[in-house]
Amino acid sequence: MTRRINVIGVGMVKFAKPGQSDPYNVMAAAAGKTALEDAGVPYTEIEQAFAGYVFGDSTCGQRAIYDIGLTGIPVFNVNNNCSTGSSALYLGAQAIAAGAECVLVVGFEQMQKGALGAKWDDRTNPMDRHVNVMNEVQGFTGAPGAAQMFGGAGREYRWKYGTKRETFAKISEKARKHAAKNPYALFKEYLSVEQILASEEVFDPLTRFQCCPPTCGAAAAVLCSDDFARKHGKSKPVYIAAQAMTTDFATSFDEKSMIKMIGYDMAKAAAKKVYEQAGIGPDDVDVVELHDCFTANELLTYEAIGLCPEGGAEKFIWDGDNTYGGKFVTNPSGGLLSKGHPLGATGLAQCTELTWQLRGTAGERQVEGAKVALQHNLGLGGACVMTMYRRDA
Repeated sequence: MTRRINVIGVGMVKFAKPGQSDPYNVMAAAAGKTALEDAGVPYTEIEQAFAGYVFGDSTCGQRAIYDIGLTGIPVFNVNNNCSTGSSALYLGAQAIAAGAECVLVVGFEQMQKGALGAKWDDRTNPMDRHVNVMNEVQGFTGAPGAAQMFGGAGREYRWKYGTKRETFAKISEKARKHAAKNPYALFKEYLSVEQILASEEVFDPLTRFQCCPPTCGAAAAVLCSDDFARKHGKSKPVYIAAQAMTTDFATSFDEKSMIKMIGYDMAKAAAKKVYEQAGIGPDDVDVVELHDCFTANELLTYEAIGLCPEGGAEKFIWDGDNTYGGKFVTNPSGGLLSKGHPLGATGLAQCTELTWQLRGTAGERQVEGAKVALQHNLGLGGACVMTMYRRDA
């Protein structure tokens, strides 16, 4: 029988702009200690720790965990670009499935100002195949590389379906509305569709307020077995009902499609696996935290993970089926666009939000009656991790 993986503790710190945060180890320790307190578990009962981050030296994980405790346990450093937090969560879940009783997963990032770029110029760029596709399809401009990739995917979608530029901006408007109710979100000021479209164009159809900013922060989760949960008096905890990770398929590169290159097929395959594992489909999902690094990616992800049919995202958005009162509430936290996107922390921050939602403790942004939650965390280069959470009635 497969062991159930329970999420008995979560925690995060409020995200901050680069240069305005605590050091990475301080943020990570704060998030980890909060998760342990939430779980009611001392660090001495943690058997393994998984630390996710993208930018930093090779044992930043140990340095962060050492500020929580020094018990000699295994500490694993995890780096999977923007899907790092969920990749660490995936490994922690595997540890529980394999026999561990309780593990700690921490994600953190202390980012620098400005757009993401390569740190090493003396070796093969891990994104070279993605860049080659972009070069063949649309060439290069002076815009940030990630914006060109996701903006190019959005533009391809527009050409295919005739989607209005306002539709992409409406996703960002929703993100700001949701973030206004989240004390952990960085950008809480309401912006109208008109204000979003009037902001500086980065790469058509993306304007400045449709791109997530570099952010600093940390989040954490405590995972455990059923036996451990019972011994510690955890009644009906949130648990991982299904989880899947995919990496690039040949279609990411062979079809010369920007939509495929930025991870559409990875997300579609991961979603299919998760629904099959859980034995339920997208119509059963109540709340979703998905990887809205750019508005174009949120729109595409609606279709990839089955929230609406292919070509149906524009209607889905204007009908309000992506927010409160609609079919699904997507990114109640404000998402990457408004909560912020510290690369290593994002996946654990999504986990934290969805755990709160299923517990019914999300305050003003609570999704009424939430019973099934879905998480989508994407990293180019590439990896997509999807996780479904549930809580017994």
